[in-house]
Amino acid sequence: MHLTHLHLLNFKNYADTEITFSPRLNGLVGDNGSGKTNILDAIHYLSMCKSYLNTLDRQNIKFGELFFAIQGNWKDDENESLVTCAVKLGAKKVVKRNKKEYERLADHIGLYPVVFVSPYDGDLIADGSELRRRWMDGILVQTDRVYLDQLQQYIRVLDQRNALLKNMYEHRLFDAESIDAWDHQLVNSGGIIYEKRSAFLKQFIPIFQKYYSLIGKDSEVVGLTYRSQLNDGAFADLLKEAVRKDAATHYTNVGIHKDDLLFTLNDYPVKKFGSQGQQKSFIIALRLAQYEWLKSNLGISPVLLLDDIFDKLDGARVEKLIEIVTDASFGQVIVTDTDVKRMEHLFSTLTVSNCIFEVNSHQVVSNQNDITL
Repeated sequence: MHLTHLHLLNFKNYADTEITFSPRLNGLVGDNGSGKTNILDAIHYLSMCKSYLNTLDRQNIKFGELFFAIQGNWKDDENESLVTCAVKLGAKKVVKRNKKEYERLADHIGLYPVVFVSPYDGDLIADGSELRRRWMDGILVQTDRVYLDQLQQYIRVLDQRNALLKNMYEHRLFDAESIDAWDHQLVNSGGIIYEKRSAFLKQFIPIFQKYYSLIGKDSEVVGLTYRSQLNDGAFADLLKEAVRKDAATHYTNVGIHKDDLLFTLNDYPVKKFGSQGQQKSFIIALRLAQYEWLKSNLGISPVLLLDDIFDKLDGARVEKLIEIVTDASFGQVIVTDTDVKRMEHLFSTLTVSNCIFEVNSHQVVSNQNDITL
């Protein structure tokens, strides 16, 4: 699966821009702030129906305009599909595939997978547990509709249970039967999510360790540990044990919404003991493992988006990374950089078809005219 053509209208800094990509390796070169990352974000939007960087859709509309639209042509060995995403102020988001609007955006997720490697990924290490849970959920929802449905159900029930706890706290009245009714639903959905997260990590960790060994040093051993309160007992029992605390805090204190991942390097937390280069290698290995896992479970090669990978990586690791992602097991790759000479030198050493685009003053210009689709 690869993206052949991209058309942006009023998306961030682009008024009206079209790009035709190489099916294998593409480079976007330009100064910081020129809009390279916005192109990658538009591709992510075509895949996941949302921005990678901005949670509010209106923030993606070009200043002074009332709407944005992104259109992309996706192609595999047999078929080509047209996907359009449009957002207008005051109206609902519209996503269409071959001119037919989706009733549920969830039906689109997983059809055109992408993996985005961003400088902001360092937040996976530095920030709190919510971001790591969202990363894990973002992978699983692309391959498992049951997981997506149960996750949405769990969030709805959790919100209702928390609202009930708050109402009881305000009225100084505790209704155990009402809490039990929500607990039953929470246990059902939470148990399924816990089992699926556990199974995912059992498959994922060896893949991740393989990629880190390719990028990092042989002497460095990385790990992921799934931290869940459900590791310590049955969910229903944990809820009963925490009911007094829940009543006092008017919040549900146990459940899979408290899950976390511990990232380690040589058995120590990478957040505290990893250098910038080690943390960068850690994140890139996570993303490459995400790529392989999605490809294996979807039967589709995702598009790999590499944003500013030259930052904090030495030349040897960059060359090794590009060597890995231009292997036959990978599909389309789109990478950004600020140094055109560095990218031209790197691309000149490769045998795969490639194209470099110069991004300047909100325009995108290819440095070659013979892109083979």
